[in-house]
Amino acid sequence: MNVIEVYIHEVTRRLPEKNRQDIALELRSTIEDMLPDDYNEKDAHAVLEKLGNPAALASGYRDQPMHLIGPRYYDVYISLLKMILPIAAAISLITVTAEYVIGFPHGETIIDAVLNITGFGIWKMIEVSIHTFFWLTLVFVMIERTDKGKDQQPLSASLKKWTPDDLKNIPYIPKKKAITKLEVFGYLMWTAIWAALYFHANHLLGIYEGGEAGLKFLIPAFNQDVLLQYWPIVLVIIALEIALSLYKLIKGQWTKRMAVFTAALELIGTGVFLVILSNSKIMNQEFIAYMSHLFNTTAVQFQTWLVGSAIIIYMLSAAFNVFNGFRKARTR
Repeated sequence: MNVIEVYIHEVTRRLPEKNRQDIALELRSTIEDMLPDDYNEKDAHAVLEKLGNPAALASGYRDQPMHLIGPRYYDVYISLLKMILPIAAAISLITVTAEYVIGFPHGETIIDAVLNITGFGIWKMIEVSIHTFFWLTLVFVMIERTDKGKDQQPLSASLKKWTPDDLKNIPYIPKKKAITKLEVFGYLMWTAIWAALYFHANHLLGIYEGGEAGLKFLIPAFNQDVLLQYWPIVLVIIALEIALSLYKLIKGQWTKRMAVFTAALELIGTGVFLVILSNSKIMNQEFIAYMSHLFNTTAVQFQTWLVGSAIIIYMLSAAFNVFNGFRKARTR
């Protein structure tokens, strides 16, 4: 079999069987018209080089593309992927947190709880991301193969032909104002951790004793019954933090409105934190007695120092978050 026959075979084998014979005759005729009367192998190579790769030539004869997602839909596909994947991952992390808080496995240490929430959360986000990627890709592959339009120019994010007016809908985000997805997921992860600590403080926060079998929880630091008296407002704060995280994810940059929302949330959180710690029954007195003996001080002095330190640290953290939000919102 000479080189021309091999080339024709390489083209036609990539085509539907019912069309192969007709296209083979057409292609052979085209090649013969391009060759001189007394051609040699060098002439045949030159003609075949002009015709190009058999796979590329075969794609021109096919009704359907040989790629999964072509240039017409690729930009729309990538835009949707960047928008949907983070939202799906965030929702999966919120779901894992809720499941962990409700079905908390007793007997875990605080380190175990943090590692489990982090590990399960990351694994669930990866799993959901893979499913989202698969189904979104499958949808666009089907759209690519059912689009019979003659105009194959790339579409804009609005699924219309691109015009300069589309530039008006693209926000310019300075680097200093940008909110990374890692920052959003870190914020959500922190919400998951402190929520688990709040609802299960009597199993996580307190005094541990080391032994051959590992760490053993001895004395809880808080009275869980007193702590749970504030659960309705705590749930509101959790919901607001989740809403703020999703808002950050969608906007992708700091704005004045976002900074105000952050400041209001920090103010509410600080107020609730102060109210909870101001309750004299919130701390477990057995824990206070043990720690005051350990630090060689009175129970009142230790509780005052502990509560005061927690309040100062929380307020400094809240003040920094508010300042940082307004600082980034003003950046140009």
